[in-house]
Amino acid sequence: MNNHINHIRPEVLAMGAYHVPDASGLIKLDAMENPYTLPEDLKAQLAAHLAQVALNRYPVPSYTVLKDALREYAHIPADKDIMLGNGSDELIAILSQAVSKPNETVTVLAPAPSFVMYKMSGLFNHLSVVEIALNADDFSLDVDAFIAAIEQHKPALVYLPFPNNPTGNLFDASAMRTIIAAAKDSIVVVDEAYQPFALDTWMSQLGEFDNLLVMRTVSKLGLAGIRLGYMAGSSALISELDKVRPPYNVNVLTEATTTFVLKHADVLAQQADSIRAERSRVCAALAQMSDVRVYETAANFVLIRLSETVSADDVFVGMRERGVLIKNMSHAHALLHNCLRITISTPEENAAMLAALQASM
Repeated sequence: MNNHINHIRPEVLAMGAYHVPDASGLIKLDAMENPYTLPEDLKAQLAAHLAQVALNRYPVPSYTVLKDALREYAHIPADKDIMLGNGSDELIAILSQAVSKPNETVTVLAPAPSFVMYKMSGLFNHLSVVEIALNADDFSLDVDAFIAAIEQHKPALVYLPFPNNPTGNLFDASAMRTIIAAAKDSIVVVDEAYQPFALDTWMSQLGEFDNLLVMRTVSKLGLAGIRLGYMAGSSALISELDKVRPPYNVNVLTEATTTFVLKHADVLAQQADSIRAERSRVCAALAQMSDVRVYETAANFVLIRLSETVSADDVFVGMRERGVLIKNMSHAHALLHNCLRITISTPEENAAMLAALQASM
């Protein structure tokens, strides 16, 4: 290996990059994207709005207008502060950077399987990542194991995705409350990336727990391309984390797009309604297929497990050959053996997916 490559940390060299497959020419159902675009009249209005943005100037560093729009849309309590990120990924990175300490073991706790960036960001920032396996039968939280890990490791960060990715389920609220209470000396992050499809939230609970942060993204709303995440919590906690945030980390086009689109949140709500209706229809159709187990989901995707007589690897390849790209989760975690994750899309794309799945099996 070249000497200059040797300067890169061994744990980074040992890892694989976050892989995004080429979806050219395929029905793309692998990344939990909203399949709907804005109506044509709103597109025209947005184009005119963006044309007025001063691209030659840095963003206003306080992002007051954008934060006010998010506060109104997400019903963020008036006494809580907001931090913005270039997607939730950057917020997770900021959290990892903020708690990392040289020459000291700092632990981050997360359920498994869950969002891969909790672990990757922790490892990148020299944290000890402890994953607590979900219960195998229904992917619920193992509360006893969580509490034992909190007592043993004294984690700086605890992640509780709500709903969870890739399983799609909402964790039991009482179980989460027990864990949050046990982790009173930790920063607890409830990740609500898929909240538009769950219609349940911990945002109103922020006043109960000083250590609680609620994190969201506009990606699943239909704005994945503009990369905006936001996190709400106590002013004392957010102000400390904000010291780690790079200046101007949210660009002016992202800011202008979000503030414009949130004025038309009813359009986004209608799209989410359509996706939830299709989710019910797709899950019912999947449940009718032999050799398929459908897991309960509150997100805009569904996880299925194939019987041992069918190979998830073969079905994944077969569906791709038939023009449909889904996510093969069967090698991501031991609990996901023979599992596939499918994004809920339009009625037409969902019909094509179901046909491709049936043919590939």
